[in-house]
Amino acid sequence: MTERTRFGPAGVPPMFRLLGATLADVPRLLHEEGLDAFEYQASRWGPKPQMKQEDAERLGAEARKNDVRLSMHGSYFVNLSGKKEVVEASKRRLIACATAADWMGAYVVVFHTGFYGKVEKSFAFKNAFTALKEVSAEMKALGLKAKLGPETMGRKFQVGTIDEILTLCQEVEGTQLVIDWGHLHALHQGALKKVEDFRAIAEKVEQKLGTQALKSMHCHFSKIEFSSQGEKRHHTLDEERYGPDFRMLAEVIVDFGLHPTMICESPILDIDARKMQATLKEVLESKQQKVEP
Repeated sequence: MTERTRFGPAGVPPMFRLLGATLADVPRLLHEEGLDAFEYQASRWGPKPQMKQEDAERLGAEARKNDVRLSMHGSYFVNLSGKKEVVEASKRRLIACATAADWMGAYVVVFHTGFYGKVEKSFAFKNAFTALKEVSAEMKALGLKAKLGPETMGRKFQVGTIDEILTLCQEVEGTQLVIDWGHLHALHQGALKKVEDFRAIAEKVEQKLGTQALKSMHCHFSKIEFSSQGEKRHHTLDEERYGPDFRMLAEVIVDFGLHPTMICESPILDIDARKMQATLKEVLESKQQKVEP
């Protein structure tokens, strides 16, 4: 697959379901819309894959045929910083997701790392770090190829600040950086207000993980509503009262020469994914015109 910024939805778009589409139809329908990424939602999975291997393999075949890059959002029932029995169950869920991700050829399993609970944040993070290293080692022993994608989180009680995620990706083998820009905006009470705010995060990533990790980020994006505790709900790109503004991120993508996979988590999924795609094209063309003699 060529290196370019890819766009797609987090889950099957509602209109596809209304059309009676099967899971295997999704890559073709996305391709017809001009989209080229899809994040399969395994968000309620238990300790075993909750899809048939043949269905996963068929989805993968259709994705390759239609040049759609697959990722997976793993189970929401993961807490790598909790009690021992919770951590062990969480590890089984991640292995189950990674197994099915390999069946379909998804390159990363995105997941929420854990919760601080009643312990010190540093202690919770250390527990999560240790557990993630154990999952990574088990995946390697099993020959699983999908990467683990700890995601930046949007609520104050969740493990997943940008610094925590960068540390995990720096120290744990087989990880993939996942930045949810809406989450970062919500966690810090609307912090992404100008292009320089996005640029500062890009520079931090490059400094900590290197240029290639920055260029190949896996990203989630939507406008987001927040409270004093962080994320409340996702909103569409046209709802002007909410942030962040994708055009600002597009400026950074162009300026840094990035080619992230951009997964849209707004309520209208593929529609807003196409709007993001169009915005990036506008920004690129505008910058090209400015440098032409």
